[in-house]
Amino acid sequence: MATFTKPENLNGAELKQELAAINIEVNSIQDNLDGTISFETDEETLAADIVSKHNGTIIAPDNSANKAALLSKLGITADEAKLLLS
Repeated sequence: MATFTKPENLNGAELKQELAAINIEVNSIQDNLDGTISFETDEETLAADIVSKHNGTIIAPDNSANKAALLSKLGITADEAKLLLS
């Protein structure tokens, strides 16, 4: 079991995906409740690099629907808004 400093914005599912991208398969991540996390790996150095760079959900949610609704309330289209902002 390898132990790492717990990322400030931990997203376990996303961290597993980030690790899998470099061929480190992790079944479960344990929060040790002391500022660290642990999981089974034979690649502790590679895993430490990924864990240290992890920042929770890095894929921004798509707010297109919210933006379209707001523009509609203002009575303008997305193209009109782009024209105003250019």
